[in-house]
Amino acid sequence: MQPVDDTIALIVSQIMAESRIAARKATEREKASASGLVPVGVSNRHLHLSRCDMDALFGPGSELTRKKAMKQPGQYAAEETVTLRGPKGELRKVRVLGPLRKETQIEISVADGFVLGVKPPLRMSGKLAGSPGVEIIGPAGSVKKHDGVIAAQRHIHMLPETAAPLGLVNGEEVAVEVQGPRGGVMEHVAVRVAENSALELHIDIEEANALGLKNDDLVRILKA
Repeated sequence: MQPVDDTIALIVSQIMAESRIAARKATEREKASASGLVPVGVSNRHLHLSRCDMDALFGPGSELTRKKAMKQPGQYAAEETVTLRGPKGELRKVRVLGPLRKETQIEISVADGFVLGVKPPLRMSGKLAGSPGVEIIGPAGSVKKHDGVIAAQRHIHMLPETAAPLGLVNGEEVAVEVQGPRGGVMEHVAVRVAENSALELHIDIEEANALGLKNDDLVRILKA
């Protein structure tokens, strides 16, 4: 049986966590419904590993080491990195993101594809059929993937409570306006609505550089 003090501490911790989640949801609803503003998250090349590939690359039963929490709940950048090897060249120290997934997915930019010698299709996460593969090299071994390499389609994560006042539904596309000296309008931005999410526009580093954007900059959803 747990000591009384430990039980009270656990209850207080749970209440505080629930309060933080409620506060975040309220802030997101107010920010988005009032102005359609969304913070930016710039994504560099990275990959998500399956359990099988994690074992092959880092050793049987190995676990990812948490380095830094990502904005999306439960996701994090790991200490572990790998080398990607394609027909033309290599990319070293490519970060692994956690947690592990059902399938290995490698997300690179178009320019990265030139280095590796592959052409990553523009896809939403998980849409891997027909995509090219590369060799992944880790400290304990390597894996040759026949598919899994994509360039991630830009998308906005948001809660259902955030999407509803804006008239948005999961899977639709919107345009996003960017202010500033290199600003413009991004078309075909997918909307991803889920309970376990945080309001954020995900773009890759090439898109960010083209529009002069950095992490936590604000952009505006344009809804027809």
